[in-house]
Amino acid sequence: MRAIRLSFLQMLRFMRKDMMLMAAGLAPFLMGAAIRFGIPLIDKALMAITGMTQILAPYYSLFDIFYAAITPAMFCFVAAMVMLEERDDHINRYLFVTELGKIGYYISRIVAPAIAAFILSAVLLPIFRLEVSSFAEILFLSLSGTLQGIIIALLVVNISSNRLEGMALTKCSSLLMLGAMGPYFISRPYSHILFFMPSYWTALEITEGNAIYVLPTMLVSGIWILILFKTEI
Repeated sequence: MRAIRLSFLQMLRFMRKDMMLMAAGLAPFLMGAAIRFGIPLIDKALMAITGMTQILAPYYSLFDIFYAAITPAMFCFVAAMVMLEERDDHINRYLFVTELGKIGYYISRIVAPAIAAFILSAVLLPIFRLEVSSFAEILFLSLSGTLQGIIIALLVVNISSNRLEGMALTKCSSLLMLGAMGPYFISRPYSHILFFMPSYWTALEITEGNAIYVLPTMLVSGIWILILFKTEI
């Protein structure tokens, strides 16, 4: 446990030296403020221009889903970039044969940042939310967003050979979040084509208020993580 803690702290020190990674760590605060205050202003402006009674309001919960996913994604992106840097410099090979070990390395680089992201998301979402209000929904969105962040990080580390590729792939991997748009814009049963995206089931739980969709959210996320982790290990 001590080796994992020291390895995680080492990653944090590495982040402080990289301005891009520091900016990624601050992004959830800036994006949260933009969503919380910017979206309602844009909604009012659009209603004034068009004369419609509501435009963006029906999709406020969708913005909450996206924000709950973006916060962990930023943290896991940072972790993935650190892992790719260590792979380029062959540092990870040396860490694998230390007390830390291979499993400990992945815990310190993936699991620990994910736990931090979950806590931060659970704290920030009530502050910057637009619609989601119940404690259970906030915890659910924070957890599902964290699982998506882990999936994105593992995808990036699995497929990318360097940081440049990793940054490009992160943008592509983030498309997994778009599954949340299914229940809002695609009628069923056609929306079920997005069944392989955890965000789709997350959005179904929020739009329908049915806790049964928590199960497929966790199941689909777990399958993604298990496959990617086994591939990486």
